[in-house]
Amino acid sequence: MSEFKTNINDKIINSLKSILGNPNVLTDYEDRYCYAYDATAIGEALYLPDVVVLPENKEQICQIVRIANENNIPIVPRASGTNLVGGCIPLKGGIILHLSKMNKILNIDKNNLICTVQPGVVVGNLQQEVSDLGLFYPPDPASLKVSTIGGSIAQSSGGPRGFKYGTTKDYVLGLEVVLADGTLLKTGGTTVKNVTGYNLTQLIVGSEGTLGIVVEATLKLIPKPEEQQVMLAYFESIDQAAEAITGIISAKITPATLDIMDKNTMVTIENFHHVGLPTDMEAVLVLEVDGFKESVAVQTQQIIDICNKFGAKNIRVSQNQQEADELWFARRSAFGAVARLRPNVLTEDAVVPRDKIPEFISKTRKIFDKYNLTVCIMGHAGDGNIHPNVSLDLRNKEEAENFEKAAEELFDAAIELGGSLSGEHGIGMLKSGFMRKALDENSIKYMKEIKKLFDPKNILNPGKIFHE
Repeated sequence: MSEFKTNINDKIINSLKSILGNPNVLTDYEDRYCYAYDATAIGEALYLPDVVVLPENKEQICQIVRIANENNIPIVPRASGTNLVGGCIPLKGGIILHLSKMNKILNIDKNNLICTVQPGVVVGNLQQEVSDLGLFYPPDPASLKVSTIGGSIAQSSGGPRGFKYGTTKDYVLGLEVVLADGTLLKTGGTTVKNVTGYNLTQLIVGSEGTLGIVVEATLKLIPKPEEQQVMLAYFESIDQAAEAITGIISAKITPATLDIMDKNTMVTIENFHHVGLPTDMEAVLVLEVDGFKESVAVQTQQIIDICNKFGAKNIRVSQNQQEADELWFARRSAFGAVARLRPNVLTEDAVVPRDKIPEFISKTRKIFDKYNLTVCIMGHAGDGNIHPNVSLDLRNKEEAENFEKAAEELFDAAIELGGSLSGEHGIGMLKSGFMRKALDENSIKYMKEIKKLFDPKNILNPGKIFHE
């Protein structure tokens, strides 16, 4: 048995085993080491949990949380660990509550356009299941093939389709949540309209596991679009691409996706996996249009005309599903491609008003050039959410320090332009120190009061969102 550094002892371990069975309680160093990290690059720091548990139902979670509460043990929920702000890292040790075994789609109600799922359901799997029934779950984080519904709810994650369809928060109708004392809270319901009392559902969405642990979710579905078409439009300058974005929006066209990638990103993707991106161009717009077949054809032509008006040098339109998948692969592989450049990649996700995108991208480049850091810029231009992907070696003290300085200047630039710290990744541990730059003291005060009300002992994912 490993030696534990918190209040976890053999008696508690035995209690957990009696609830879950021995195979679902991991105490060996090698097993726990795997859960000291999520997808966040944090250098050589090691935040080791004292035990990892794998519950299979919400009743077990209630019992586990009661033990944690009674013994003042930190508890951190996670599944695939695709978080990019340290949201799943056990800063205080304690219990990792690994929810991957709670991965069932409990119900799909075609008549009411809703589904009920467990938190470990993979987003991409849910999308496929409902698609086979002619339905659509639009939220699409870049890691949708592995990221889970529980994580999406915890971070209020978004994705490329946010411009037209909104993000995860717009599809959560009801939740079952285990609170810090082990009681089960039910919020919302199964109806699209519900203004009965305070909206506790939306309070939990985006709370990053600091207020409660989501153990079941009721989600809204919509009819599946009849047709989708993907296109790439290439420009010789970021400004031309931005003008095209404004032109598309001004024309009252709402593509499902309106993303942008800069030259560095295209070059990196091509070096990673050849997909035919022209690396002499400064920017590419990635667009997806969906809806009724006739409408898609009209919107596609309108977008082509607008992009040509603002100087597009080439426009590539998918002719079938295979081509659409290939074009989407180029977009979704950006993070993986950048990760091959250096030992680490850090991704930010500041958000600014749409008309400030060219200025923000320009400032971003200047900031990272100033600190001699390689940056590949991409993002959801339709909703102003820009992702600078920075490749570096965190073992190099100077590079690590330079990134911290650059990140602070990046956030300052976003806030000065009327934006904020995060559009979809959340705050976690990495951005907690910047909260006072983005929010006034009263907002932070009441957020902390809410945290204290839900979690008086501060055992739920401690050290996240608020700087301690």
